[in-house]
Amino acid sequence: MSMHHRIRATAISKKARAASATGPAAPQWPSYQGTSQYVGTSPSGRLTVYVDPTLGAPGLQNAQDLVNDGDRVANANDAIFGTTGGSVSVIIYALGGATDGTGGADHGGCDYTTGNAIEVCASFGNSARVSALFEAELSECSMGGDLCGYSTGEALSRWCAAEVGNNALSDFATAPTWAQDGMADWVDQVEPTDQDADSIGCGMAFLSWLMSQGYALDQIAPAMVTLGTNGTLAQLYSNLTSQAASGAWSNFLAAVNALPNGVTSDDPFGGGA
Repeated sequence: MSMHHRIRATAISKKARAASATGPAAPQWPSYQGTSQYVGTSPSGRLTVYVDPTLGAPGLQNAQDLVNDGDRVANANDAIFGTTGGSVSVIIYALGGATDGTGGADHGGCDYTTGNAIEVCASFGNSARVSALFEAELSECSMGGDLCGYSTGEALSRWCAAEVGNNALSDFATAPTWAQDGMADWVDQVEPTDQDADSIGCGMAFLSWLMSQGYALDQIAPAMVTLGTNGTLAQLYSNLTSQAASGAWSNFLAAVNALPNGVTSDDPFGGGA
């Protein structure tokens, strides 16, 4: 599938070499073309992890830690969406040449058929970032359709990563960018891309606001999946609160303007605390 759904991932190309004969054969990855060294499979069998062997011991440690943490992430993701996810494979390598997690993650689609081959950036010495990046992509597999390719779905996936990954990706924040750029209204409309910081940032702040009012992520996520790609955050607000969708933007904007310190993170209202 040519479509990619990445969280700040930059594809790099490596000369293909013979794959390891140990363990199950690796799938075709969205971008990675190097050797896929099998590391292990999680106890449930739902996650199979590979690593680029040129990363050495730090990369192997990231991969082993993900094998150990993978079922926790998958179970938490199931709880958020109220569904049972499928099996996936992950390759850990230096996306964009980065080994600190900033290369992000990538996969091919918003389901467990087209999106089950996941690329995750290595994060030497900080495997919590690897788990969080894994959840960002795994959550998108649970969205179905094309939701993960839209600003609303991207915001949802980043919130899933923040919750399951204990905010290990705080440097990926986009809500401050949205605020600094003038706080455009992405509550009443949806941006058909997962790469625009302003629309994603608006979504991050809006979900923070909803959660601060008592609507948990495991209520928000299924509601967004039901609304689909054309569903706005205003419609989400209406479905959850039983209030008119027409009041969502004005109420949200008033709440943002009342923040004592402004928007300095993806959780300005402390909803995910």
